Amino acid sequence: MTLSRVPFSLSLITLVLAPLVTAAAENKSWQLQAAGVSQMAHGGVGLIQTPTARMAPAGDLSMNYTDNEEYRLWSVSIQLFDWMESTIRYTDVRTRLYSDDPNFSGDQTYKDKGIDVKFRLLQESSYLPQVSLGIRDFGGTGLFESEYLVLSKKWHNVDFHLGMGWGYLGNGSNVSNPFCEIKDSFCQRPGEFGGQGGKIDYDQFFKGTASLFGGIEYQTPWQPLRLKLEYEGNNYQQDFAGDLIQDSSWNIGAVYRWGNFNFDLNYQRGNTLGFGVHYALNLHDVRQYKVKPALRPLPEQLNRSEITDRDALPKALLQEAGFALRTAHIIDDEFIIYGEQLAYRDHDEAVERIGRILANEVPSHIKRYRIVNYAGNLAAVETVIKADDFIAAARYESLYSDIKSTYVRQQPEAKTLGYKTQPSQKGFFAGSETFFIQTFGSPEEFYMYQGGIFANAGYRLSNNLMLNSTAKITLLENFDKFNFKVDNQQTALPRVRTFVREYVSGDALSMENLYFQWQDQIVPDVFAQAYGGYLETMFGGVGGEVLYRPVDSNFAIGFDINYVQQRSYENDFDFFDYKTLTGHVNVYWKPEFLPDTQLTFNIGQFLAKDKGVNIDFAKRFDSGIVVGAYAAITNVSAEEYGEGSFTKGFYLSIPFDLFSLRPSKGRGRLPWIPIARDGGQPLNRPATLIDATEQRSPFYD
Repeated sequence: MTLSRVPFSLSLITLVLAPLVTAAAENKSWQLQAAGVSQMAHGGVGLIQTPTARMAPAGDLSMNYTDNEEYRLWSVSIQLFDWMESTIRYTDVRTRLYSDDPNFSGDQTYKDKGIDVKFRLLQESSYLPQVSLGIRDFGGTGLFESEYLVLSKKWHNVDFHLGMGWGYLGNGSNVSNPFCEIKDSFCQRPGEFGGQGGKIDYDQFFKGTASLFGGIEYQTPWQPLRLKLEYEGNNYQQDFAGDLIQDSSWNIGAVYRWGNFNFDLNYQRGNTLGFGVHYALNLHDVRQYKVKPALRPLPEQLNRSEITDRDALPKALLQEAGFALRTAHIIDDEFIIYGEQLAYRDHDEAVERIGRILANEVPSHIKRYRIVNYAGNLAAVETVIKADDFIAAARYESLYSDIKSTYVRQQPEAKTLGYKTQPSQKGFFAGSETFFIQTFGSPEEFYMYQGGIFANAGYRLSNNLMLNSTAKITLLENFDKFNFKVDNQQTALPRVRTFVREYVSGDALSMENLYFQWQDQIVPDVFAQAYGGYLETMFGGVGGEVLYRPVDSNFAIGFDINYVQQRSYENDFDFFDYKTLTGHVNVYWKPEFLPDTQLTFNIGQFLAKDKGVNIDFAKRFDSGIVVGAYAAITNVSAEEYGEGSFTKGFYLSIPFDLFSLRPSKGRGRLPWIPIARDGGQPLNRPATLIDATEQRSPFYD
């Protein structure tokens, strides 16, 4: 089962994202229409049932719902790069029940998860077609498992497509499998999916029967309307919904675009009517209009000899630049400010705003402005601005004025931090945030939810030591529909996560965490922390972490180690007997050959004492939205792990700035975890150094 926790406001993303799309994004959708790009029934660029070699523009996201007599399909297709398309999908099989036991799942129909990927191998040219290779429904139960190679070539307003498919797309067997001529093992495809599902069956790829498929897509003179005709290679005689009658291998359809929506109507198999609704936007172009102060102008004469109004500077920094000033210091020809950036996630805009304010407010003899940005108690980064160069660039005195060239980011210098004692941070603090837990595909109900408030409070004993606590207050839920709390699968692994229903369906008021935390920068570029207490919903204990992270480096490395005990789900303070040592070497890398991408490797021992690596892939778009996927591969076999075969998941990280009329920082995360079991499960540490030091080498902000 899957339980995903997200901020409540972001759980309604599909309802509120549309107004954020600017005219630029809407224009992009018309470019898609002109390029002949539309979604097929299973999600992903294609005709009706068959894919094409075409790709949407990089950053395009399409949310799809399609329907015919046997299937309803919900899918999301994302163009991560201009050469790579990925799709995740839920399929509702109307002709089958979730189970034969009405006490277990009632009359709910069967639901299936699927993942597709397509790669462009050759881009279209004047004489050559575009060529793409794709894999459909890999890593799941394989209802529609297929591999295919497809070509596309455009001639005026007509786009021609021809491909060869294996698996589901090749069931019609209208052509010999060319790989069978090379090796006999390619002649037969295993008839049943092996194992517990979830793993990628490489041994099935390009095996068994094959079929040719293809078609044309015609852009009519009326811009919103496109027409489709396809010939498919599936005969539907081995379909999971049953042996479906196919009166014709030809399918026809039409697509009508209205704004960012596509509406399609089609006639399949010579006897079945289908339709679909698709909403497209581009993740690079998502914007929210902002209400913010104008940039502070720089007059021709700046001859201030001293700061006359000491209240004006902190007020201006907060209101015009989102910078909360803690203290400031003048020494010789340098002016240093210490504080925290609360708004403006665009670092360059924040620096320019601060620089313009300082140029107006501080004495004119100052030659350097130093900005020390804190993240909590950590001095994360120091920005040094050459005052004269900045003023000249901000006034556009040169045709090639470049404000970014007038400052550098660096590790805060020891002398900068030693000039003035920071104000004490001792005392109480409190806050709150909404939460939303959701699960898809449960036997009792396809969609289940729980929402409420996390009430946070704590006491800072010193600048480096604090006590943190979080109370969970549940306000709405339908978790009372759970018919069982723990699955009956036999597994050799300790139940470190599969008691999740017991934990989330308890009292309306519960303790999420309660722990002490110490955090500091021990030497330049090296940070450390230690913590102990009730660390997360299911575990408590003690732990520590060290991280090496230079400023603006594409590489960081660290390790954490934790000794924890499983918390009781019967009350907030007791523990079960299970104890374990868990920890990882953590590697963070932003490769230059994959722009705006971060790879994370967590190598070590997980909660169930299994050993391996968790690999996280994150892609950031110009809007700040991040799309990510992860998988944990350990020494636990697929049989020991159980359904799903190994831990994996996907997530969407969205800046709060896209939901606010005023500049802001922070973000929320929308996860999708197909099946979560006990192998490959990390400790959900309440604080990590990579998050605390984000300003040093920004990826998310």
